[in-house]
Amino acid sequence: MPAIASLEALERAVAEFEVTDLDLAIEPSALSAAQRSLKESGLLLLGEVHGVRENALIVRALMTQLDLSGLALEWPSELAPVVSGFLTDGRLVDHPLGLTLFDGWNDVGWSLREASMAERIVMADTPEGGTLVVAGNMHTPMIETTLGLPLGARLAEMRPGVRDIRIRYGNGGFYNSRPRRFKGHLSLRRHIRLHAEHGELVLELPHATEALVPHVLGPAKAGRHAR
Repeated sequence: MPAIASLEALERAVAEFEVTDLDLAIEPSALSAAQRSLKESGLLLLGEVHGVRENALIVRALMTQLDLSGLALEWPSELAPVVSGFLTDGRLVDHPLGLTLFDGWNDVGWSLREASMAERIVMADTPEGGTLVVAGNMHTPMIETTLGLPLGARLAEMRPGVRDIRIRYGNGGFYNSRPRRFKGHLSLRRHIRLHAEHGELVLELPHATEALVPHVLGPAKAGRHAR
């Protein structure tokens, strides 16, 4: 099981993660739409499925090609001091980054949580080039869903002109509470590309790899894991 149950295992996994340049092709119409979103709202949303190894490389590729220095992550906001310490200890001295962690308030209900996350994002400092906002794809739609009014719709009200990118996964695996599989049909395409499709921005990832995910294991699970 691709679980990390200790700080030592987490540090080892981080050290072993290979940061590579993703061969991401951005079609001109999609590039124009993304740049317009950043110019008009200061933001660009990316909707992901959690637990995919390539997600981090997609974020890196988008920030590089769009020349972004702001990143907002759906991570608990109480982690901010720990992450700030990591960013200032010299390991990322050549990569200045404005980072916002916007998750929290899980016990107040879905729609109120979405509103709280949107508020954290718009209240944060926005770098001159704009910020890439990364969240699970149920949070990034620009319209109301069956769950309520998502983060994307809230941001569209606060920052008119903002756009979202949806990652479309082909085949492969991901980890969400347990190992799972995608049932897409993009494997015949070899290239990762961002394009405009029926007015939406879609990033196609032909093959996904299951990510290593931090876990706190209970006594029973820890015993099985040790064997």
